[in-house]
Amino acid sequence: MDELDLWAASGAMWLTGRADHPPMAAPGRPASAVADALARIAAVHPEADLPDVRLLGERAAAARLGRNAPASCGGTFRAVATSDGALGLSLARDTDLALLPALVEGDVDDQDPWSTIAAWAGAVPSEEVEARVRLLGLPGQVRAAEGDDAQQRPGVIQTPGVAREPRERPLVVDFSSLWAGPLCAHLLARCGAEVVKVESRTRPDGARRGARDFYDLLHAGHRSVSVDFDDPAHLGGLRDLVARADLVIEASRPRALARLGLDADELVAGGVSWLSITARGRAIDAVGFGDDVAFGAGLHTPELWPVGDALADPLTGVTAAAAAVELLAGPCSALLDVSMHDVCRAAAQGRPGAHTVERRDDGWVVGTADGVVRIAVPRCRPSHRSAPTMGAHNGLLGIEE
Repeated sequence: MDELDLWAASGAMWLTGRADHPPMAAPGRPASAVADALARIAAVHPEADLPDVRLLGERAAAARLGRNAPASCGGTFRAVATSDGALGLSLARDTDLALLPALVEGDVDDQDPWSTIAAWAGAVPSEEVEARVRLLGLPGQVRAAEGDDAQQRPGVIQTPGVAREPRERPLVVDFSSLWAGPLCAHLLARCGAEVVKVESRTRPDGARRGARDFYDLLHAGHRSVSVDFDDPAHLGGLRDLVARADLVIEASRPRALARLGLDADELVAGGVSWLSITARGRAIDAVGFGDDVAFGAGLHTPELWPVGDALADPLTGVTAAAAAVELLAGPCSALLDVSMHDVCRAAAQGRPGAHTVERRDDGWVVGTADGVVRIAVPRCRPSHRSAPTMGAHNGLLGIEE
Protein backbone atom coordinates (compact mmCIF):
# COMPACT_ATOMS: atom_id res chain seq x y z
CA MET A 1 0.00 0.00 0.00
CA ASP A 2 1.20 3.52 -0.71
CA GLU A 3 1.24 6.31 1.87
CA LEU A 4 -2.20 7.72 1.08
CA ASP A 5 -3.76 4.27 1.32
CA LEU A 6 -2.05 3.61 4.66
CA TRP A 7 -2.94 7.07 5.99
CA ALA A 8 -6.58 6.51 5.03
CA ALA A 9 -6.60 3.05 6.62
CA SER A 10 -4.92 4.19 9.85
CA GLY A 11 -7.77 6.30 11.19
CA ALA A 12 -5.44 9.32 11.38
CA MET A 13 -6.79 10.81 8.15
CA TRP A 14 -10.29 10.80 9.63
CA LEU A 15 -8.90 12.91 12.48
CA THR A 16 -7.25 15.55 10.25
CA GLY A 17 -8.98 18.77 9.24
CA ARG A 18 -12.10 20.64 10.27
CA ALA A 19 -15.07 18.78 11.74
CA ASP A 20 -17.39 20.08 9.00
CA HIS A 21 -14.94 19.55 6.12
CA PRO A 22 -13.45 16.47 4.41
CA PRO A 23 -10.59 14.56 6.08
CA MET A 24 -7.13 15.58 4.92
CA ALA A 25 -3.86 13.98 3.88
CA ALA A 26 -0.63 14.47 5.79
CA PRO A 27 2.72 15.57 4.40
CA GLY A 28 5.49 13.01 4.13
CA ARG A 29 5.02 9.36 5.06
CA PRO A 30 4.03 9.03 8.73
CA ALA A 31 1.79 5.99 8.20
CA SER A 32 4.48 4.27 6.12
CA ALA A 33 7.04 5.00 8.84
CA VAL A 34 4.81 3.24 11.37
CA ALA A 35 4.30 0.29 9.03
CA ASP A 36 8.06 0.04 8.42
CA ALA A 37 8.83 0.07 12.17
CA LEU A 38 6.22 -2.62 12.85
CA ALA A 39 7.76 -4.72 10.08
CA ARG A 40 11.16 -4.42 11.78
CA ILE A 41 9.64 -5.70 15.02
CA ALA A 42 7.93 -8.58 13.22
CA ALA A 43 11.21 -9.54 11.55
CA VAL A 44 12.71 -10.21 15.00
CA HIS A 45 9.53 -11.62 16.55
CA PRO A 46 7.39 -13.16 13.78
CA GLU A 47 5.27 -14.87 16.44
CA ALA A 48 4.23 -11.61 18.11
CA ASP A 49 0.62 -10.41 17.97
CA LEU A 50 1.27 -6.89 16.76
CA PRO A 51 -1.12 -4.08 15.80
CA ASP A 52 -1.02 -2.38 12.41
CA VAL A 53 -1.14 1.27 11.30
CA ARG A 54 -4.56 1.64 12.90
CA LEU A 55 -2.74 2.21 16.20
CA LEU A 56 -2.44 5.85 15.02
CA GLY A 57 -6.13 6.38 15.74
CA GLU A 58 -6.56 4.27 18.88
CA ARG A 59 -6.30 6.99 21.51
CA ALA A 60 -8.78 9.22 19.71
CA ALA A 61 -11.19 6.31 19.27
CA ALA A 62 -11.04 5.43 22.97
CA ALA A 63 -11.52 9.08 23.97
CA ARG A 64 -14.19 9.64 21.28
CA LEU A 65 -12.27 12.47 19.62
CA GLY A 66 -12.66 13.67 16.06
CA ARG A 67 -11.46 16.31 13.59
CA ASN A 68 -11.11 19.61 15.40
CA ALA A 69 -8.96 21.99 13.31
CA PRO A 70 -7.59 24.53 13.82
CA ALA A 71 -7.11 22.95 17.26
CA SER A 72 -5.88 19.42 17.95
CA CYS A 73 -8.31 16.55 18.42
CA GLY A 74 -8.04 16.99 22.17
CA GLY A 75 -8.41 20.76 21.91
CA THR A 76 -5.28 21.81 23.81
CA PHE A 77 -2.94 22.51 20.87
CA ARG A 78 -2.97 25.28 18.27
CA ALA A 79 -0.50 26.97 15.96
CA VAL A 80 -0.04 30.74 15.61
CA ALA A 81 2.13 32.73 13.22
CA THR A 82 5.35 34.35 14.35
CA SER A 83 6.86 37.26 12.45
CA ASP A 84 8.87 34.85 10.29
CA GLY A 85 7.42 31.36 10.88
CA ALA A 86 4.97 29.71 13.23
CA LEU A 87 4.69 28.39 16.78
CA GLY A 88 2.82 25.23 17.76
CA LEU A 89 1.87 25.31 21.43
CA SER A 90 0.16 22.82 23.73
CA LEU A 91 -1.70 24.11 26.78
CA ALA A 92 -2.67 20.79 28.33
CA ARG A 93 -1.70 21.54 31.93
CA ASP A 94 -2.83 24.16 34.42
CA THR A 95 0.84 25.08 34.85
CA ASP A 96 1.08 25.90 31.13
CA LEU A 97 -1.83 28.32 31.36
CA ALA A 98 -0.32 29.93 34.46
CA LEU A 99 2.88 30.68 32.53
CA LEU A 100 1.19 32.54 29.67
CA PRO A 101 1.54 36.04 31.21
CA ALA A 102 5.29 35.43 31.47
CA LEU A 103 5.38 34.22 27.87
CA VAL A 104 3.64 37.27 26.39
CA GLU A 105 4.94 39.65 29.08
CA GLY A 106 1.49 40.99 29.75
CA ASP A 107 -2.09 40.18 30.63
CA VAL A 108 -3.82 37.22 29.03
CA ASP A 109 -7.51 36.97 28.18
CA ASP A 110 -8.61 34.01 30.29
CA GLN A 111 -11.63 33.43 28.05
CA ASP A 112 -9.58 33.44 24.85
CA PRO A 113 -5.87 32.99 25.61
CA TRP A 114 -5.09 32.07 22.00
CA SER A 115 -5.96 35.55 20.73
CA THR A 116 -3.43 37.02 23.17
CA ILE A 117 -0.79 34.47 22.18
CA ALA A 118 -1.38 35.11 18.47
CA ALA A 119 -1.09 38.89 18.88
CA TRP A 120 2.19 38.52 20.78
CA ALA A 121 3.81 35.88 18.56
CA GLY A 122 2.89 37.67 15.33
CA ALA A 123 5.25 40.50 16.20
CA VAL A 124 8.16 38.38 17.44
CA PRO A 125 10.80 36.43 15.43
CA SER A 126 10.73 32.65 15.73
CA GLU A 127 14.15 32.54 17.37
CA GLU A 128 12.98 34.77 20.21
CA VAL A 129 9.69 32.88 20.54
CA GLU A 130 11.53 29.59 20.81
CA ALA A 131 13.92 30.98 23.42
CA ARG A 132 11.05 32.15 25.63
CA VAL A 133 9.16 28.88 25.27
CA ARG A 134 12.30 26.92 26.24
CA LEU A 135 13.07 29.24 29.16
CA LEU A 136 9.60 28.74 30.62
CA GLY A 137 9.51 25.00 29.97
CA LEU A 138 6.37 25.21 27.85
CA PRO A 139 5.49 22.39 25.44
CA GLY A 140 5.87 24.33 22.22
CA GLN A 141 7.83 24.05 19.00
CA VAL A 142 8.69 26.62 16.37
CA ARG A 143 8.18 25.72 12.75
CA ALA A 144 10.65 27.77 10.76
CA ALA A 145 9.82 29.34 7.44
CA GLU A 146 10.25 27.36 4.21
CA GLY A 147 13.87 26.90 3.23
CA ASP A 148 15.22 26.32 6.73
CA ASP A 149 18.25 24.06 6.44
CA ALA A 150 18.88 23.33 10.10
CA GLN A 151 20.97 20.23 10.73
CA GLN A 152 18.93 17.09 11.25
CA ARG A 153 20.16 14.31 13.52
CA PRO A 154 18.90 10.71 13.26
CA GLY A 155 15.72 9.95 15.13
CA VAL A 156 17.53 7.27 17.13
CA ILE A 157 21.17 7.51 18.14
CA GLN A 158 22.63 4.29 19.55
CA THR A 159 25.70 4.39 21.78
CA PRO A 160 27.10 0.89 22.40
CA GLY A 161 27.80 -0.44 25.88
CA VAL A 162 29.20 -3.83 26.86
CA ALA A 163 28.66 -7.46 25.91
CA ARG A 164 25.59 -9.12 27.40
CA GLU A 165 23.59 -12.30 26.92
CA PRO A 166 20.12 -11.79 25.43
CA ARG A 167 17.35 -13.24 27.59
CA GLU A 168 14.32 -15.07 26.25
CA ARG A 169 12.06 -12.88 28.42
CA PRO A 170 13.83 -9.57 28.98
CA LEU A 171 12.92 -7.41 31.96
CA VAL A 172 11.86 -3.88 30.96
CA VAL A 173 11.49 -1.17 33.61
CA ASP A 174 9.26 1.60 32.27
CA PHE A 175 9.44 5.07 33.86
CA SER A 176 7.57 6.74 30.99
CA SER A 177 4.04 8.12 30.87
CA LEU A 178 1.30 9.26 28.49
CA TRP A 179 1.67 7.60 25.06
CA ALA A 180 5.06 7.27 23.31
CA GLY A 181 6.97 5.40 26.03
CA PRO A 182 4.03 3.23 27.17
CA LEU A 183 3.33 2.29 23.53
CA CYS A 184 6.96 1.21 23.21
CA ALA A 185 6.64 -0.88 26.39
CA HIS A 186 3.33 -2.34 25.16
CA LEU A 187 4.92 -3.52 21.91
CA LEU A 188 7.88 -5.02 23.80
CA ALA A 189 5.44 -6.91 26.01
CA ARG A 190 3.74 -8.22 22.86
CA CYS A 191 7.16 -9.60 21.94
CA GLY A 192 7.45 -11.45 25.25
CA ALA A 193 9.13 -8.92 27.56
CA GLU A 194 8.23 -8.61 31.23
CA VAL A 195 7.31 -4.96 31.81
CA VAL A 196 7.29 -3.22 35.18
CA LYS A 197 5.77 0.26 35.19
CA VAL A 198 7.24 2.70 37.73
CA GLU A 199 5.20 5.70 38.92
CA SER A 200 5.74 8.38 41.50
CA ARG A 201 3.21 8.28 44.32
CA THR A 202 2.78 12.03 44.08
CA ARG A 203 2.81 12.31 40.26
CA PRO A 204 1.23 9.22 38.68
CA ASP A 205 0.98 8.80 34.92
CA GLY A 206 -1.38 11.49 33.62
CA ALA A 207 -2.83 8.96 31.16
CA ARG A 208 -4.67 7.39 34.10
CA ARG A 209 -7.02 10.38 33.89
CA GLY A 210 -7.70 9.73 30.20
CA ALA A 211 -9.71 7.07 28.41
CA ARG A 212 -9.68 3.94 30.56
CA ASP A 213 -9.93 1.56 27.62
CA PHE A 214 -6.80 3.02 26.08
CA TYR A 215 -4.85 2.92 29.33
CA ASP A 216 -5.85 -0.71 29.82
CA LEU A 217 -4.79 -1.54 26.26
CA LEU A 218 -1.26 -0.21 26.77
CA HIS A 219 -0.74 -1.53 30.32
CA ALA A 220 -2.69 -4.77 30.74
CA GLY A 221 -0.34 -7.61 31.64
CA HIS A 222 2.36 -5.28 32.95
CA ARG A 223 3.27 -5.02 36.61
CA SER A 224 3.04 -1.77 38.56
CA VAL A 225 5.16 -0.29 41.33
CA SER A 226 4.50 3.01 43.08
CA VAL A 227 7.52 4.77 44.54
CA ASP A 228 8.01 7.48 47.15
CA PHE A 229 11.11 9.12 45.71
CA ASP A 230 11.89 10.68 49.08
CA ASP A 231 11.96 7.32 50.88
CA PRO A 232 15.45 5.73 50.98
CA ALA A 233 13.95 2.23 51.24
CA HIS A 234 11.87 2.79 48.12
CA LEU A 235 14.86 4.19 46.23
CA GLY A 236 17.04 1.25 47.27
CA GLY A 237 14.46 -1.23 46.03
CA LEU A 238 14.04 0.72 42.80
CA ARG A 239 17.79 0.76 42.13
CA ASP A 240 17.96 -2.99 42.72
CA LEU A 241 15.08 -3.52 40.27
CA VAL A 242 16.78 -1.38 37.61
CA ALA A 243 20.09 -3.19 38.11
CA ARG A 244 18.33 -6.46 37.21
CA ALA A 245 16.69 -5.01 34.11
CA ASP A 246 17.61 -5.62 30.50
CA LEU A 247 16.16 -2.26 29.42
CA VAL A 248 15.03 0.96 31.09
CA ILE A 249 12.53 3.19 29.25
CA GLU A 250 12.25 6.80 30.33
CA ALA A 251 10.96 10.05 28.92
CA SER A 252 12.34 12.52 31.44
CA ARG A 253 14.84 15.33 31.16
CA PRO A 254 18.29 13.69 31.47
CA ARG A 255 18.97 15.07 34.92
CA ALA A 256 15.68 13.87 36.47
CA LEU A 257 16.55 10.22 37.07
CA ALA A 258 20.18 11.04 37.85
CA ARG A 259 18.86 12.68 41.02
CA LEU A 260 17.55 9.27 42.07
CA GLY A 261 20.96 7.69 41.69
CA LEU A 262 20.14 6.20 38.28
CA ASP A 263 22.92 7.11 35.86
CA ALA A 264 22.28 6.01 32.28
CA ASP A 265 25.94 5.78 31.28
CA GLU A 266 26.89 3.75 34.36
CA LEU A 267 24.01 1.34 33.86
CA VAL A 268 24.80 0.82 30.19
CA ALA A 269 28.43 0.16 31.12
CA GLY A 270 27.11 -2.49 33.53
CA GLY A 271 25.02 -4.23 30.88
CA VAL A 272 21.60 -2.55 31.35
CA SER A 273 20.33 -0.89 28.18
CA TRP A 274 18.69 2.53 28.43
CA LEU A 275 16.09 4.01 26.09
CA SER A 276 15.48 7.74 26.46
CA ILE A 277 12.58 9.44 24.65
CA THR A 278 12.74 13.24 24.67
CA ALA A 279 11.35 16.07 22.58
CA ARG A 280 14.64 16.84 20.81
CA GLY A 281 17.22 14.40 22.16
CA ARG A 282 19.05 14.17 25.46
CA ALA A 283 21.40 17.06 24.62
CA ILE A 284 18.58 19.63 24.31
CA ASP A 285 16.50 20.65 27.31
CA ALA A 286 13.13 21.03 25.57
CA VAL A 287 9.60 20.04 26.56
CA GLY A 288 7.19 18.68 23.99
CA PHE A 289 3.93 16.77 23.58
CA GLY A 290 2.72 14.81 20.58
CA ASP A 291 0.94 17.57 18.69
CA ASP A 292 3.46 20.37 19.13
CA VAL A 293 6.48 18.15 18.39
CA ALA A 294 4.88 16.84 15.20
CA PHE A 295 4.02 20.39 14.16
CA GLY A 296 7.55 21.66 14.74
CA ALA A 297 8.92 18.84 12.59
CA GLY A 298 6.68 19.73 9.66
CA LEU A 299 3.80 17.28 10.15
CA HIS A 300 0.95 19.73 9.64
CA THR A 301 -1.42 20.82 6.88
CA PRO A 302 -0.69 23.87 4.69
CA GLU A 303 -3.09 25.80 6.93
CA LEU A 304 -0.83 24.97 9.93
CA TRP A 305 -3.40 22.55 11.36
CA PRO A 306 -2.29 19.41 13.18
CA VAL A 307 -2.48 16.04 11.42
CA GLY A 308 -3.75 12.97 13.23
CA ASP A 309 -3.90 12.82 17.01
CA ALA A 310 -0.71 13.75 18.90
CA LEU A 311 1.10 12.17 15.97
CA ALA A 312 4.63 12.38 17.40
CA ASP A 313 3.66 10.02 20.23
CA PRO A 314 2.65 6.89 18.29
CA LEU A 315 5.22 7.52 15.58
CA THR A 316 8.01 7.77 18.16
CA GLY A 317 6.69 4.91 20.28
CA VAL A 318 6.75 2.45 17.40
CA THR A 319 10.15 3.67 16.17
CA ALA A 320 11.60 3.32 19.68
CA ALA A 321 10.12 -0.17 20.02
CA ALA A 322 11.73 -1.31 16.78
CA ALA A 323 15.14 -0.07 17.93
CA ALA A 324 14.65 -1.69 21.36
CA VAL A 325 13.58 -5.06 19.95
CA GLU A 326 16.65 -5.19 17.71
CA LEU A 327 18.89 -4.13 20.59
CA LEU A 328 17.52 -6.71 23.04
CA ALA A 329 18.08 -9.46 20.48
CA GLY A 330 21.72 -8.42 20.05
CA PRO A 331 24.91 -9.11 21.99
CA CYS A 332 25.51 -5.71 23.64
CA SER A 333 23.87 -3.16 25.89
CA ALA A 334 23.42 0.34 24.53
CA LEU A 335 21.95 3.77 25.17
CA LEU A 336 19.20 4.64 22.70
CA ASP A 337 18.68 8.41 22.45
CA VAL A 338 15.32 8.91 20.72
CA SER A 339 14.38 12.40 19.56
CA MET A 340 10.67 12.75 18.88
CA HIS A 341 11.32 15.81 16.71
CA ASP A 342 13.80 14.02 14.48
CA VAL A 343 11.70 10.87 14.18
CA CYS A 344 8.87 13.10 12.96
CA ARG A 345 11.08 15.22 10.73
CA ALA A 346 12.28 12.12 8.87
CA ALA A 347 8.65 11.08 8.39
CA ALA A 348 7.61 14.56 7.21
CA GLN A 349 9.73 14.61 4.06
CA GLY A 350 7.67 14.87 0.88
CA ARG A 351 4.16 15.96 -0.05
CA PRO A 352 1.03 13.88 -0.59
CA GLY A 353 0.37 12.79 -4.16
CA ALA A 354 -2.54 14.03 -6.25
CA HIS A 355 -5.83 12.86 -4.79
CA THR A 356 -9.45 13.73 -4.19
CA VAL A 357 -11.59 13.27 -1.10
CA GLU A 358 -15.32 12.72 -1.51
CA ARG A 359 -18.24 11.77 0.68
CA ARG A 360 -19.70 8.40 -0.18
CA ASP A 361 -22.64 6.78 1.59
CA ASP A 362 -22.05 7.38 5.31
CA GLY A 363 -18.31 8.03 5.08
CA TRP A 364 -15.44 9.43 3.02
CA VAL A 365 -13.18 8.01 0.33
CA VAL A 366 -9.85 9.14 -1.09
CA GLY A 367 -9.27 8.72 -4.80
CA THR A 368 -5.94 8.51 -6.60
CA ALA A 369 -4.84 7.40 -10.05
CA ASP A 370 -4.68 3.85 -8.64
CA GLY A 371 -8.25 3.73 -7.37
CA VAL A 372 -10.50 4.61 -4.46
CA VAL A 373 -9.90 3.76 -0.79
CA ARG A 374 -12.33 4.26 2.08
CA ILE A 375 -11.10 6.55 4.86
CA ALA A 376 -11.32 4.46 8.00
CA VAL A 377 -12.99 5.64 11.18
CA PRO A 378 -10.56 5.30 14.13
CA ARG A 379 -10.86 2.07 16.09
CA CYS A 380 -9.25 0.95 19.36
CA ARG A 381 -8.28 -2.68 19.92
CA PRO A 382 -10.07 -4.23 22.91
CA SER A 383 -7.71 -4.93 25.80
CA HIS A 384 -9.72 -7.87 27.30
CA ARG A 385 -7.89 -7.23 30.58
CA SER A 386 -7.52 -4.33 32.98
CA ALA A 387 -4.25 -2.58 33.79
CA PRO A 388 -3.03 -3.24 37.33
CA THR A 389 -3.81 -0.72 40.03
CA MET A 390 -0.94 1.61 40.85
CA GLY A 391 1.53 -0.10 43.17
CA ALA A 392 -0.10 -3.52 42.85
CA HIS A 393 3.33 -5.17 42.62
CA ASN A 394 5.34 -3.16 45.12
CA GLY A 395 6.67 -6.42 46.49
CA LEU A 396 9.11 -6.29 43.59
CA LEU A 397 10.86 -3.47 45.44
CA GLY A 398 11.26 -5.55 48.59
CA ILE A 399 9.48 -2.99 50.78
CA GLU A 400 6.74 -3.39 53.37
CA GLU A 401 3.60 -1.36 52.77
